Amino acid sequence: MKLEICCYSVDCAMTAERAGADRIELCASQSEGGLTPSFGSLRQARERVTIPVHPIVRPRGGDFCYSAVDFEIMKNDVAQIREMGFAGVVIGMLDDEGHIDLVRMREVMKLSGDMAVTFHRAFDMCQNPLVALEQLTQLGVARILTSGQQQNAELGLPLLRDLLHASQGPVIMAGAGVRLSNMHKFVDIGIQELHSSAGHTVPSTMRYRKAGVTMCADSEFDEFSHYCVDGETVESMKNALAMLTPSISA
Repeated sequence: MKLEICCYSVDCAMTAERAGADRIELCASQSEGGLTPSFGSLRQARERVTIPVHPIVRPRGGDFCYSAVDFEIMKNDVAQIREMGFAGVVIGMLDDEGHIDLVRMREVMKLSGDMAVTFHRAFDMCQNPLVALEQLTQLGVARILTSGQQQNAELGLPLLRDLLHASQGPVIMAGAGVRLSNMHKFVDIGIQELHSSAGHTVPSTMRYRKAGVTMCADSEFDEFSHYCVDGETVESMKNALAMLTPSISA
C-alpha cells in the first residue's frame, strides 16, 4: 500500500516525508485544486525531498480543455520537470466532447521520457470512464488518480471497484476525500494506492493584521490562515495502512 500526499508547498512536502508518506504530488494554489508549481518550488523540492515527487502540470484552474497556448506552456513545463530529474509528472487533458485528448496526450507521453505519468482527476470529468481507461492503458500512463467520477472517492467506490477490475495496466489511485476514517473502505476493495491532502488550516504567524484590505476577489477569504499538511495525520494514515494490509493478503 502506498500513500501519496498532495502538498501545496515544499515545507508541506518535507513534513509529509518526515511523517512517512511514500510519494508527493507537488502543486501550487490549493484554492484552485492544484496548479503547476513554480520553478523555485521545483528546485527546492529536488534539493530537500528524497522520496518521489510528482509535480502537477496544470496551467490554470477550471476545465481540462486547453488552448494552443496553454498546451505549449504545459509541454515546456513537462520538459523542464523531466530535465530536473523528477520521478514523475501529473497531468491530464480532455477534448471539448469530454474524451481523452489523445493527440496531445501522445505528445506528453513522448516528452515525459522515463517519468511515470499520472493522469489526474480530469478523468473524473470524462464522458466514458471505461473507454478512457482503455485509452490511457494504450498510452502507457502509470496511474490514474480518480474519485470514481463522484465529488468524493467514498461516493465513487462502485466505479473505483469496476476500474480496478478492468485495468490491465494503470494503477487506480483513489483520491478526493480520502481520510483516516474511511481508508479501510478503499483497502477492502483492493485499492493499492491512496491520495490524500491530509491537511488542516493553520493561522498566520503575523501579529499585525491589516483590516479591510484583501488580495483575493473573495472578500470573505481569510488571508491570515493557510492550508498545510498535518504530519500527525499522515503518520496515523500510514500506521493504519500497515495494520490493514495484512488482513487483505491473509
